This record gives sequence, structure tokens and C-alpha cells, in this order.
Amino acid sequence: MSTNHVIITECPRDAMQGLTMFIPTEDKIRYLNQLLRAGFDYLDFGSFVNPKVMPQMADTDEVVRNLDWEASRSKLLAIIGNLKGAERAEQYPQIKVLGFPFSVSPTFLQRNINASLADTVLRIGEIKEVCDRSGKELLVYISMAFGNPYGDEWNTEIVGEWVERLAWIGINSIALSDTIGSANPESIDYIFSFVISQFPNVSFGAHFHTTPTNWKTNIDAAFKAGCRRFDAAIRGFGGCPMAKDELTGNLATENLIAFLNENQAEYTMNTVEFSRAYQLALEIFPK
Repeated sequence: MSTNHVIITECPRDAMQGLTMFIPTEDKIRYLNQLLRAGFDYLDFGSFVNPKVMPQMADTDEVVRNLDWEASRSKLLAIIGNLKGAERAEQYPQIKVLGFPFSVSPTFLQRNINASLADTVLRIGEIKEVCDRSGKELLVYISMAFGNPYGDEWNTEIVGEWVERLAWIGINSIALSDTIGSANPESIDYIFSFVISQFPNVSFGAHFHTTPTNWKTNIDAAFKAGCRRFDAAIRGFGGCPMAKDELTGNLATENLIAFLNENQAEYTMNTVEFSRAYQLALEIFPK
């Protein structure tokens, strides 16, 4: 594969999960099947979490059973927060990747998955055992990788230390997440350049929550630093509720594609089916 080839993960789960209005299951299935036809590398389609915490994802079991995954090149990715969620996902061979939301912020970990740093390390070990025995890939997101709003200690050295610890226990797929839109080109360049050079056996991705004014400079910084895996969501839907900024959402897929075209980067996608998915998003998501 060319060193200029970019892997794209489309994230409808991240786009949907914060909505107060429940998207009907049949609409989710219709939208996700269209995204599968578009042929992204990965499709972050749902999560196996407590429905009281994430009611929008309460129908993930029904959704996954109705996806036309066999005709798609996309690998299905599901988010889990503990061993129970991993074991639920394990029963579906069509799910190829489990994503776990780690964080260097103890406060965010407690709020997000109700666990301490020590508890979370144990959870990752348990979940990795599930992945190893079921042939699934474990992707660990390091959220708050570029700062946090809680006053927890943060610096690039802390991020590097946790990457090293995760790599030591066998995690070879890590996404650095700008959870609250606090990253800037300087911090992005510094962190990605460091981890990519120090951990050549780890695949690093970028999960950016961006604004209309910083998305391009942030992608550019990560791309120039050697990042070749990006998460995005059509029209930039979603983002982190903790951001407290209505302009901060997921990196818009159409913006990412425009950047890749402008920089002559390679990627794999059916552009006709993507256009259909974009139009369907206008119908599926609340105005």
C-alpha cells in the first residue's frame, strides 16, 4: 500500500449517539447499509453500552443483524466500555473491530465509563483477551489527547507514556482524539511526530472534533506528521457534549475528502454511493 494512502473510518455512531431524538431502527439500518455501499475502510456503526447511558444505541443488536456487511469492503467497528460489552460484541463475527474509549483524563474516564485509570487498564486487558480469542482487532482511543477542560494534569509526555504502556501490552491500533476541539497544528504535529517515530509497530489514527475554522489546518498538521488514518462523519454531525460549543463537531467526511483530493492522497471509496449517503443523511438526521 502506498505511503500516501489514507484509511477512512466513517463514524455514524458518533454522529447519532448524542441526539435526544431517537432515530428509528429501520432508518439507522437504511443509512448504515448505504454507508456500507460507499465502501469506507471502517464503519463505526454502533456501541454495546448500557441503554440508560446511551439510549440512542439501545438497538445495536438488532441493527447489526440487519446490515448487508458481506457485500461491503468496510470493516464493522463497535464501541464497548467494559467486558460485558465486549462479550456482547463477540457473538457477532461480522464485527471486526472493538473500539475502547480510554482517556488520559481521570475525570473524563469517570464520567464516560465510570472507571478509574487503574480499573481501565484492567478492562483493556480483559477486552483484549476477548479480541484475541475471537479474532477481532482492538482499537484504543486516547481521548483528551490534546488537553482537557477539567484541570487534570496534561502534557505531551503523559500522552507518550500511556501510548508506551498500551503498546507494551500489545495494543497496536491507537486513535488520538481531540475530544473537545482544543488541539492546534503545533500540538498535533508534536504529538503525532513523536508517537509515530517512537512506536513504528503501532497504527495511529486521528479522531478530531473540529470547528469550521480549524478543520483543515488540523488535518494538514496530522497528515504532514505522518498520520494516515482519519475518523470522520458526514456533515460533521456529532462531537462531544462536554465541548459546550455548538460549532465543535466531528470532522466532516466531505471536508476530509476535499483535503485528500487537494493533496493528491489515495483513498478507497465509491463516490457515487457516498453522494447517495450524503443525501440520505439530510433525511435521516433531525434538522
